[in-house]
Amino acid sequence: MQNLVAILIGSSALARVALLAVLLAFLGCCSRSHKASTDAPEAGPTRAEASKDLTLDLGGGVRMETVPIPAGMFTMGSGKDRFGDERPVHEVTISQPFYLGKYPVTQEQWQVIMGNNPSRFQGAKRPVDGVSWNGAQDFCREMSAKTGQTVRLPTEAEWEFACRAGSTTDYCFGDKEAALTEYAWYEGNSSGTTHTVGQKKPNAWGLHDMHGNVWEWCQDWYDRSYYANSPRVDPQGPARSDLGAHVLRGGAWHVEAPYCRSAGRGGDFPCGEGGPGSWSDAGRSGFRVVVCASKTP
Repeated sequence: MQNLVAILIGSSALARVALLAVLLAFLGCCSRSHKASTDAPEAGPTRAEASKDLTLDLGGGVRMETVPIPAGMFTMGSGKDRFGDERPVHEVTISQPFYLGKYPVTQEQWQVIMGNNPSRFQGAKRPVDGVSWNGAQDFCREMSAKTGQTVRLPTEAEWEFACRAGSTTDYCFGDKEAALTEYAWYEGNSSGTTHTVGQKKPNAWGLHDMHGNVWEWCQDWYDRSYYANSPRVDPQGPARSDLGAHVLRGGAWHVEAPYCRSAGRGGDFPCGEGGPGSWSDAGRSGFRVVVCASKTP
């Protein structure tokens, strides 16, 4: 730089103009480079802007909307649980993006795939209820065959990651229990029944009914103490459950608000539809599906 200044001083007027233009261009380039380095976006999970919601044709005029969920890291669990199964709080990484149903599977979607309707509370746009874990697995297999996509239940970690949608509070919208009525159907406002999906506010990633309406099956076996030994990357749940139960998430129409928290856990036996004494027998359990991102257009 000193040599360039010396040349400017000792040159003719025309040469000084030309050299000054070079100097200004050099300084402008440096300024742009510095700005680019300081304007880098903050890290953290966001909905992948390059991805769009994916809608699958199930036939008979029935479609299923899914929402892209990005890869990312989040804090799983809570210290506010009543049964000791949400501890310890731990960091989890979801390494691959995926698509998740925008709503719980509805009765018309179940009907067109499975040819029946086990629901206690009838209504085409209501979530299918009375579904066991085994029944949800059957649906995923049939839907995979029909659509050519890989369809499955979410893992428990994927479910909580999607429910939180970047939040760290009790619910996807914050900690105030009084606001739950804007996002969920639960004991305080359900009038003892399920309701048409999508009537309540979605979370930040566009997912409806993650709190309340029906409990949602996850792929994992349920183990009360699993979090103490859970892998930190893509946990798949324990190999077995001492109780013989699979995980249910999100709460439902019949439970108090705390059971609908993002970290809240439940479990039930994977028996057939209407198994005596099961949650499916009482119209409490439903599910939503994952469509693997690697299999989408």
